[in-house]
Amino acid sequence: MLDVDPLSLTGEGWRHSPRGSDLLGRSRVPGDGRWQHGEQVRGLYLADEADTAIAEWYRLLAERGLPPQHAIPFDLHRWELDLVLADLRTAERLQRVGLLPPRPTRRTWPPYQAIGDQLHREGWAGLIAPSAARPGHHVICVFCDDWPPPAERARPVERRLLDEVPPPPTGMTA
Repeated sequence: MLDVDPLSLTGEGWRHSPRGSDLLGRSRVPGDGRWQHGEQVRGLYLADEADTAIAEWYRLLAERGLPPQHAIPFDLHRWELDLVLADLRTAERLQRVGLLPPRPTRRTWPPYQAIGDQLHREGWAGLIAPSAARPGHHVICVFCDDWPPPAERARPVERRLLDEVPPPPTGMTA
């Protein structure tokens, strides 16, 4: 068992997605993320604030070498959450499971994926950890064995259209 503490989270999370995507949409083929392998479990990735989701959007575009104007318009989805998550929000908590604070590059994902996959096997609903794209803020990975996730745990409640390139959020790294 990993040395993690639980965090009861009741609040909201934000996710960026292509314009017009279904609030409950997902890719046909399960994808990998920083905190999970798609063939093990799907991950619903959310950010603590809309600006953190925008920073993560910029990070994704930088990794793919795309200018922001090529990904406009896009949607921000707001989700309501009521979960108990593995708390990896600080450098000390990450160190307890053998990780360093995340950097904004896909090449660093394998050790984080191993920890996320193990947390899923241990029965955690998901985790909360530092955002690689916006230090001082957090991302949430909800493990999704079924889709959609149970509405009492995570449900979409709002969609916002962004039809102009947003300014980079304060403190963003990409």
